[in-house]
Amino acid sequence: MSHGPRSGLAAVSSALLAMSRHLEVRDVLKTIVASARELLDARYAALGVPDDHGGFAQFVVDGVSDEQWKAIGPLPRQHGILAAMLHDSRPQRLADVREDPRFGGWPSAHPDLADFLGLPIRDGDEVIGALFLANKNCDTPRTGCGFTQDDEELLGILAQHAAIALTNARLYERSRELTIAEERTRLAHELHDAVSQKLFSLRLTAQAAARLVDRDPARAKDELQQVAALAAEATDELRAAVVELRPAALDEDGLVATLRTHVQVLDRAHTARVTFTGHGVRALPAAQEEAALRVAQEALHNALRHSGAEHVDVTLHRAGAGAVLRVTDDGSGFDPQDVHRAGRHLGLVSMRDRASGAGGSLTIESAPGKGTTITMEVPGG
Repeated sequence: MSHGPRSGLAAVSSALLAMSRHLEVRDVLKTIVASARELLDARYAALGVPDDHGGFAQFVVDGVSDEQWKAIGPLPRQHGILAAMLHDSRPQRLADVREDPRFGGWPSAHPDLADFLGLPIRDGDEVIGALFLANKNCDTPRTGCGFTQDDEELLGILAQHAAIALTNARLYERSRELTIAEERTRLAHELHDAVSQKLFSLRLTAQAAARLVDRDPARAKDELQQVAALAAEATDELRAAVVELRPAALDEDGLVATLRTHVQVLDRAHTARVTFTGHGVRALPAAQEEAALRVAQEALHNALRHSGAEHVDVTLHRAGAGAVLRVTDDGSGFDPQDVHRAGRHLGLVSMRDRASGAGGSLTIESAPGKGTTITMEVPGG
């Protein structure tokens, strides 16, 4: 607010608008932290979302490089100043956090913090996050400046709007999860009612044909023809059900947005860092978009469940009228030939089938200790 009321109001407005633009929780968290740091002109900012086990389900920082963050190590626990912000409604404004009796030290790679301002983010009586800033920037670093009462009040306003933005994002994600669950339940009922009846009829007809083979070959032949017809009908119904399983998000949002959302969900759910980048991809034929999504999901599953990767990167970029999908991890890797000979395909056959079925191609690059890269190319339409 030191630059005048007009510029201060504009800065607050920009911060609030930025928070309201996003619907995914992680994007909202990152925007809150970046907005708070910029608005109060601090060197560092962080926001922790508590879990139910004395730790943090999510912890987002701004002002710390990826290399620094990786060197710092595991997410912090709820103790000291962080615990105070989660269990005390009062702001924590300190001239030097290191002199506070609740200060328990930081990991050796952690940036050196001095002046400190933090407070909880509340939704009613529930604490849904802890937001803090450290090391106020100023023109007289030798004498220091620290956070002021105005800064505290401004951060309080930001925290109130952050609570609204974060709650809305959580509700949005929950509604999407419920929609997907309801759709899967509906399809499961339809598959059970339609296909299981066909398979039951097919079984009875086959049994009848077996009993007639010796004493009435002509009737047995008729029964076997009926078996073939029933099998064809069951196949058609299964195919129709699979077509209906095409993710609704592909139709609503397109491949790029659907992949980005999927990657963000995985990034929140796993300790590995999962990232996505899309470059100028146009809409592809429906079969190619679905194949690309399924291949990406299978490759991500393998990387996160089997490779021990710390970072998995998904890229999708335009190539002529088509696109190239690439999923790369820094995990343990494997010898594709050994995997094939051992019969452990890790979904590789399924991915190749999906790629070729959509008119595309799939390549696999991997070696023990060297990570894995799955590349799928589709021609477009």
